[in-house]
Amino acid sequence: MEAIWLWIKYLLLGIFQGFTEPIPISSSGHLVILQEIISLKDEGLDFLVLVNFGSLIAVLMIYRKDILRLFQNGLGYLLKQDKAYKDDFDFILYLIVATIPAGVLGVVFGDYIDSNLDAVWIVGATLLVTGLALWIIRNIRGNKNDRSLTMKDAVIVGLAQGVALIPGISRSGATIVAAMLLGMKQETALRFSFLLFIPVSLGSMLLSLEDILGAKSGQMWTAYMLAFVGSIIASYYSLRWFMNVMANGNLKYFAYYCFIVGLLVLMFL
Repeated sequence: MEAIWLWIKYLLLGIFQGFTEPIPISSSGHLVILQEIISLKDEGLDFLVLVNFGSLIAVLMIYRKDILRLFQNGLGYLLKQDKAYKDDFDFILYLIVATIPAGVLGVVFGDYIDSNLDAVWIVGATLLVTGLALWIIRNIRGNKNDRSLTMKDAVIVGLAQGVALIPGISRSGATIVAAMLLGMKQETALRFSFLLFIPVSLGSMLLSLEDILGAKSGQMWTAYMLAFVGSIIASYYSLRWFMNVMANGNLKYFAYYCFIVGLLVLMFL
């Protein structure tokens, strides 16, 4: 019976993390809040990396056609120097450049953030910041598509992703806000944000693979796999839903949500 409850707990954690990862409300911030409310034990970095990898699988499923096109055309440009493929090659280059700031900031400030910025009141305050940012862009309609991006756009969106290392600052929210303020269309902002999630999640998974594979009992392996599968399913449907919300111009509702939760956290936790 104890094992069953353990598996249920991890499945629910995976679903919770997976559902909140794609939408702009900060999955890391919500995990801090959940731990405070139900006195949940911190499951550790390897667990978070695993469920985030589940979210990555969902992103790969949804954007598989874009990924395949970028791979084929990027390789085609390298091998043939065909200008017809240059825009997709540049898009890949911009994704690589946008990955760098978060990696550098994570190395330099990661330990400080983990040790000093995970207090629940900080999450409440940063959720208000996330809500304000979403409110600012709620009615913006840009005109930049995949072929109109610049190196400056990549650097700024990458820096925004670095800021999202702080719990309560949504990664998807920060990158989409930055992208739309730079004039990107909603579809382009979404695609760039979630394709940018791929190298970040994949890199974290590779760095933590030894810890994930080591020293886990059979019971814990079952729990981890349930969380992983739950994260994939929840992330897939959450991202599909978020894409519809973006298409309908309803980002303001996420802003309202962040304002309400942020204020409740500051008042009661």
